[in-house]
Amino acid sequence: MSPSRTVLFAAWGAVLSACGDPRAAAVEGDAPAPPAAPRAPEVASAGGVAREQPAAPSGSAGPFGSSASEVPEARSPCPEGMAEIDRACIDRYEAHLVTRGPHGERSPHPYFLRPSEGVVYEARSEAGAFPQAYISRVESEAACVEAGKRLCTRREWQRACGYRSNRRAGAAGATYPYGDRWQPKRCNAEKPHLLTLRFGGDPSRWRYAQFNDPALSQEPDFLARSGAYEGCVGDAGVYDLVGNLHEWVSDVATTAFEAGLRSEGVSRSFQYWSPGNAVFMGGFYSTHGELGPGCTFTTVAHDARYHDYSTGFRCCADASP
Repeated sequence: MSPSRTVLFAAWGAVLSACGDPRAAAVEGDAPAPPAAPRAPEVASAGGVAREQPAAPSGSAGPFGSSASEVPEARSPCPEGMAEIDRACIDRYEAHLVTRGPHGERSPHPYFLRPSEGVVYEARSEAGAFPQAYISRVESEAACVEAGKRLCTRREWQRACGYRSNRRAGAAGATYPYGDRWQPKRCNAEKPHLLTLRFGGDPSRWRYAQFNDPALSQEPDFLARSGAYEGCVGDAGVYDLVGNLHEWVSDVATTAFEAGLRSEGVSRSFQYWSPGNAVFMGGFYSTHGELGPGCTFTTVAHDARYHDYSTGFRCCADASP
């Protein structure tokens, strides 16, 4: 991080600390090229993931001369649209929200607006949709439960992020979804800081309402549709775990949790935190790895009701037996 970025990051953290506020600074970066058009593969072919072969048509010859209709299909242990890793299922894409009408009809919630109080939201995950920003850990958790899922643990999230099919069981995962070495523009990160562009470079003049300005998520070429960065995927076919939006997980900041972060041996900028704070992962489109490179990026500076233009989520579930 350049000296100017370090000063900006530290200054905003100091301002919030002085006010007794648990919020920490967002961070800024350099803008990559505009993202590619979104693609919605059933199983990702990028990042070394093998594409599923189409099933044989009904009545065609199957193995040993039997018809395909006589061959039992392998049952996935995960719901549709989720990948299995270590007996857990994780959504392939960051979540967006839908609401249920009086007759069961679903309507999409605008991704750039805060969830409304008293409304029940359900998490959905699909390629080509803008993921939901401006959402808290509490709201994310409720939306996952409404979908029959739950928030991921940090361990589940990291395993999905760095999963490599050619590594032995128990081996450390990759640092980035695509491998061990950073590659610029593979994920939606390192873009300029929108608060600086819109509200000036003095963090002491920023206000929390500005962090939740709906215009931020509608700024062209910043927030990307899910799966638009085709190279930001690992062997499990899970997209955008690094960059695009921060993602809430179910862990809680404690002294033991902090000790675990220190034991990882990665460089992180200082964070103000309090016991009981919530945790989010992966960075968003304006981060540079200030709180850990790639899959190790971990923020513990906010309580569970915090939200801003950078916060999103995805859901997990237990794999069926």
